[in-house]
Amino acid sequence: MIAGSEAESAYFSWEAIEKAAGPKELVVIDGATHIDLYDKDEYVAPAVVKLTEFFGKHPAG
Repeated sequence: MIAGSEAESAYFSWEAIEKAAGPKELVVIDGATHIDLYDKDEYVAPAVVKLTEFFGKHPAG
């Protein structure tokens, strides 16, 4: 899961990650709001890097 450090909805991610089965990881993008993670490259790019790393280690299926 990915959440912005400034997202008012970040607590949903914390609650979900606690309940999720593994493999799991919560990545917090410093300075980002929830909406920033949709289209601001300075926040989207690091999120994509983390997603690529995670799914490279833990392929679906």
